[in-house]
Amino acid sequence: MISRFGDALRASALPLLAVRLTDDPFLVASVSACGYVPWLLFGLLGGALADRVDQRRAMWLVDTVRGLLVAGFALAVGLGHAGVPLLIALAFSLTALQTLFDNAATALLPSLVQRAALGSANARLMTGQQVAGGLLAGPFVPLLLAAGAFLPFAADAGTYLVAAALVASLRRPPPGRAPRPAGSTLRAEIGAGLRVLGRDRVLRAVCAATLLCNIGMGALIATLALHVTRWLDAGDAGYAAAMTAYSAGALAGGFLAQRIAARTGRVRALLLGCAVQTAALLLIGSVRQVSALVAGMVLLGAMTMVWNVNQVTLMQHRSPEAMTGRVSSAFRTASTSGAPLGAFLGGAAAGLAGLNAPALLAAVLFGAAVVALIPVRGAERSVAAHEEGVMTARTGG
Repeated sequence: MISRFGDALRASALPLLAVRLTDDPFLVASVSACGYVPWLLFGLLGGALADRVDQRRAMWLVDTVRGLLVAGFALAVGLGHAGVPLLIALAFSLTALQTLFDNAATALLPSLVQRAALGSANARLMTGQQVAGGLLAGPFVPLLLAAGAFLPFAADAGTYLVAAALVASLRRPPPGRAPRPAGSTLRAEIGAGLRVLGRDRVLRAVCAATLLCNIGMGALIATLALHVTRWLDAGDAGYAAAMTAYSAGALAGGFLAQRIAARTGRVRALLLGCAVQTAALLLIGSVRQVSALVAGMVLLGAMTMVWNVNQVTLMQHRSPEAMTGRVSSAFRTASTSGAPLGAFLGGAAAGLAGLNAPALLAAVLFGAAVVALIPVRGAERSVAAHEEGVMTARTGG
C-alpha cells in the first residue's frame, strides 16, 4: 500500500506534466497509451515467471528497480530535462516491470489465505490500496506540483524503495510448488495458461467485457486532464477533485463488493457494476459541470472496485492453484490490450469531436460490455457450485 500511495502521485502528476509540455491531445494520450503497451509484449511472460519464481523476492526486486527509475526521472524533471519522450519511456518501463509484480502478487494471495476468504481478502487489499493511493495521495498532487514538478516523482521513488524493504524483510518461507515436468518450457507453460482461459466460458465472457471496458477507460484516462482543465476549465484543483472523488467512490465500492456478490453472485455483480459505470460516463461526458464530473467519478470509482474485486476473485477461484499466475497474465494481457487502443482512440476523438467525446465513447464501450456479459448471467449457479466445491475441497484437505 505504501508504493500505491506513490503510484497515485505519479499517475496523477504524469498527465498534468504532459499537459504542461504539449497542447496536442494525441501526445498527451500517448503517455497513457505507452503505459499499457508492455502488457501486450511481456504480460504472458510475466505470468509464467510468476509461477516459477519466489514471488516475494520478485516483488521486492521489481520495486527496487522501479524506485531507482523514478528517482532518475525526478532528477531529470528537477533539472528541466523532462520531455514527452522521457514521460513515454518512463511509463513504458514501469509497466514492463509491473507485469511481473502484479502477476506475482495475484498468484501469491491464494497461497496465503483460504480460497473461501479470497473475496474478502481481495476487497480489503484493494480498499487499503485505494485509501493509500487515492484519498491520501490525490489531494497532495496539486500542492506538490506547485512546490516543484519533480516532487511527486521523488515521493513515488521513495515509496517504492520503502515498500521493497518491507517485502524483503518478510521471513515467511515461499509456498511449496509441485515440480515442473521435465523439459517444460516457458512457451509450453504460457500455452497451458491460455488454454485454461480459453476453455472457461465464464472467464472468456468476463475477459471480453473487461477488454471493452479497458478500451473505454483508456480513452477516458488518457484525456481526463484535458477534459477537466480545458473542457470544464477547472484547473489542476479540479483534476485533483475528480481523482479524489473516484477514490472515495472506490473506497465505498470496496465495502460493497462482497455484499453485492453475496446477493447477486459474482457475474451479476459485474453486470450491475458495468451498467452503473455506463450511466456515470454518460453523465461525465454530457453535463458541463464540475459537480456532474465529481458525481460521475464517485459512481465510476465505486463500481470499478466492485468489478475489480469480483473479477479477480472469480479468476482466482476458477484457476488451477499452480497456474494462477499464468491464467492471470493471460486474462490481463487479453483484456489490457484494449487500454492503449482506447488511449489513442480517446486522443483522436478529443481532437476531432471535442474534449468530452472520449467520455461518451467510453460509455458506448461499457454498454457493449454489458451486452457481452448477458449470455453468462445464467451461469451464476455453476459459478457458485464451482466456488463451493473449491471451498469444500480446501476444508476437507
